[in-house]
Amino acid sequence: MPHQHGPRRARIVFSDAAAKQLETITSEAELHALDRALVVVSVDPTIGEPLPANSTDPKLRQYTDDVERVRLLYWVTALRTVVVVAYIEL
Repeated sequence: MPHQHGPRRARIVFSDAAAKQLETITSEAELHALDRALVVVSVDPTIGEPLPANSTDPKLRQYTDDVERVRLLYWVTALRTVVVVAYIEL
């Protein structure tokens, strides 16, 4: 019997600014909350709401998890294989 795989997840990468924000997170609870939000976005990159943009900027999306109190600003590559996180708010 062939093994069934779930939907393919997008790969998460961080912009330089988001990587710097990530380096400042020291709380294990905040890291756990961020990890959960990143998993949600990697499984369904369209889950966040689109933010207004102009034609020269990437189409930013915003995902907010009110339970974990995490907000991510991100954009998705054309093939939906990579999610670039631009901003993290905990």
